[in-house]
Amino acid sequence: MSNALVALLSELAQREQQVAADTVLFRTGDPVRTLFLIITGTVRLTRSLPHGSQLTLQRAGPGAILAEASLFAERYHCEGVAVEDSMVRPVPLRRLSAALANQPSLARAINNHLAHEVQRARAHAEILSLKTVAARVDAWIATNDGPLPPKGQWRQFAMEIDVSPEALYREFAKRRSNGVRDKTLPSGSGES
Repeated sequence: MSNALVALLSELAQREQQVAADTVLFRTGDPVRTLFLIITGTVRLTRSLPHGSQLTLQRAGPGAILAEASLFAERYHCEGVAVEDSMVRPVPLRRLSAALANQPSLARAINNHLAHEVQRARAHAEILSLKTVAARVDAWIATNDGPLPPKGQWRQFAMEIDVSPEALYREFAKRRSNGVRDKTLPSGSGES
């Protein structure tokens, strides 16, 4: 997200709010009254599936807007839960709506952000449609202009491209053994 958009939205927030891990910010069906900027930590958007599992729709970290797709909805279609202790900056929707009507620069910044998120979501869907771990890693590198995430983030990266951590580690090892000397290839093997 652009720093300009964060600054514009931060001006509309009235306070920062500490959120403990596992705290629910909103539930499916709650009225949309707030937009959240994530300052620290991680908040996850989930939707419950009929067979009992949960689908993660967004994993919002520092600098992200949580559930921005709900901006023009009456009710949330998902649940927002803090993954870890987090700090959020709630932006009341009534203040944001008034600002959008009076500040064309804010409206443009939000439109740009939403367009970028659509592009990112489409690229992610394409990555998940690929059959092999190698193809998914290559596509991720191409769409994110590399390099791959550092070793401490490999498990999260594996989840993002929907492969097991072990399959990802094997792919990295195979690339190293095949003599790939690519600046995008992380060093080390496995994750502690």
